[in-house]
Amino acid sequence: MIIGLNTDSSTQRLKGPTRPINDEYSRALLLASLGFVDMVILFEEDTPYNLIDFVQPDVLVKGSDYKAEDIVGYDIVKAKGGEIKTLDFIEGFSSTGIIKKIQQEG
Repeated sequence: MIIGLNTDSSTQRLKGPTRPINDEYSRALLLASLGFVDMVILFEEDTPYNLIDFVQPDVLVKGSDYKAEDIVGYDIVKAKGGEIKTLDFIEGFSSTGIIKKIQQEG
């Protein structure tokens, strides 16, 4: 499994100047420590399109808040006969939700 991970500057552009909470090195280290992860690749762009084009994955996974055909890289993966999978979010485990909870309790 290869994970594409937004850099800090990419995350800030997408989510604002107070994000990410954890720096890119810490996030990458945590993900890389999972036994099923083969590699974590940081990408600077706003989307992982160029990374997906380079890696040419057989399966592309994204959160279920996206329709498969709207997922960045859908065209690349489908063109080579690959699959697009979406995963449901687990309640209470989003960074945004954790930040809101801290702010409410603080």
